[in-house]
Amino acid sequence: MFLMILETTAKFFVLRFLLPLALISCVNRAAGQGSSIDTTQSRLLIHVSKSGVFSGFADNHEVEARIAEGSLDAKAGRLRLSVDSRKMRVLDPQLPSDKRQQVQERMLGPEVLDSGRFPEIVFEASHVQEGGGETVRVDGMLSLHGVTKPISIVVHQANGRYTGRFALKQRDFGITPVSIAGGTVKVKDELAIEFDILTVPGENAE
Repeated sequence: MFLMILETTAKFFVLRFLLPLALISCVNRAAGQGSSIDTTQSRLLIHVSKSGVFSGFADNHEVEARIAEGSLDAKAGRLRLSVDSRKMRVLDPQLPSDKRQQVQERMLGPEVLDSGRFPEIVFEASHVQEGGGETVRVDGMLSLHGVTKPISIVVHQANGRYTGRFALKQRDFGITPVSIAGGTVKVKDELAIEFDILTVPGENAE
C-alpha cells in the first residue's frame, strides 16, 4: 500500500511540476528558432556619386561593406546586422592602387566615417510587414557615425536570400559630403546602397 501511494505521488509530481517545465522549454526553443546571417556570402555595396561643374571628370566610387554578424527571426520581425566600418573597402578597379588607397584612407578618416571613433554600424529592425509577392517592408533603426535614425527598406526574399536597394543621406548622420577642387567636384549627399544577404537556419542569436 505504501509503495502504491509513493508511486502515485511520484506520478503526480511529474505531471504537476516537470511536465509544465518541459512544455515551457519546448515553447522557448520554438520561439527562439531563427536564422543566422551567412557573413561569408552576404554584403552591402555602396555607390557614391559626384556632382558639381567638373563632376564628369571625377570618378564615382563603389565601396564594399561585409556584414560582421547578424541574426534574423522572421516570425518575430526581428533583424540585427552589424558592419565593422574599419573593414569597409573601396573597390574602384579603374583607379590606380595609390589613388584608391587615398580614397580608402579619406573614407575611413575623420572627414567621413571616422571609423576610429565609430567602428560599428548597426541596423536593428523593429517591424517587418509582408508586401505583395516575395517582398517585405522592414522598418528599423540605423546607427551610423554616432547617430541613430529610423529607415524603411523594401526587401525581396527568395530561398533564404534577401536583396534590395535603398538610399540614405550622409548629412542625416552628421557626415558632411566631401568637396574637392574648390567645390567644383562634390560627393552627392545621397548614397545608394545595395544589399545581398544570405541566411542559414539556426538558433536566433537573441
